[in-house]
Amino acid sequence: MNLIEIATKSSLRKEPLGDFKVGDTVDVHVKIKEGDKERIQIFNGTVIAKANKHDAVNATFTVRRIVAGEGVERTWPTNSPRLAKVEVTRTGKVRRAKLYYLRGRVGKATKVKELLETESAAKA
Repeated sequence: MNLIEIATKSSLRKEPLGDFKVGDTVDVHVKIKEGDKERIQIFNGTVIAKANKHDAVNATFTVRRIVAGEGVERTWPTNSPRLAKVEVTRTGKVRRAKLYYLRGRVGKATKVKELLETESAAKA
């Protein structure tokens, strides 16, 4: 085993983050350090992109939500120790790998259709 593989293995997450796809509405639990205390802050929104960036260590995902009529996007490394967990609240039905087109939409047009249980069971 070479040095790069050892460094890569030590940088990966020990426990899985959660199974989510592009289009899903998720709650991202992020550890925030304030002074000497640490708390968990929840950022909820729609996953608009997942990127592997040629390696599992460099994988990221982007979540978008609307706050006070303004779009807010946050991108996290998948292997970040600051991420506690990602919970899927709603599964989305999309036909694109990246949902950047949602940036130009306003109001109800930003909604992603929900994937119902019967549709997901029919695919399996």
